[in-house]
Amino acid sequence: MYEDFIAKDRWTGEVQHCVWKGTVVAIATRHADATDIRFAVNGRPLWIAMPNMAWVEQKKRTGKVITDYLAAQIAGRYLKQAIESGYDNGREMYTMTIEEVLDQAQAVVKEAGRTDFLPSLPVINQDTHPSELDFVNPGEPNTVASEI
Repeated sequence: MYEDFIAKDRWTGEVQHCVWKGTVVAIATRHADATDIRFAVNGRPLWIAMPNMAWVEQKKRTGKVITDYLAAQIAGRYLKQAIESGYDNGREMYTMTIEEVLDQAQAVVKEAGRTDFLPSLPVINQDTHPSELDFVNPGEPNTVASEI
């Protein structure tokens, strides 16, 4: 669905290949009450920040939780809509509101039919130590991602 997809930029017509790269609880990395979902868009790093209160609100309203799989799909669907509507302007980070997260969650589940029909996320490499991965915060200099 939205862990690896193609979107066409509304203004330029450029095809954008978007691939999910990882999910990070941002409290640890940038002291934010959010969960950051990283995508590579034609090789450039892009982050979708989702407020952690969306998880609480989802549970309160529906009795269901937002899983890692669902969070990646929510962020991917949001990103695809941003590109196709012309909202994507090359920023490294986009921030979703609680309502946007909940609306996208509902749309993704409706599209999939059930949460257990969501695609699993790829394991990058079980034998790789996290320090070996090029997984950095937006704007960090001197990384492989900044050279792409």
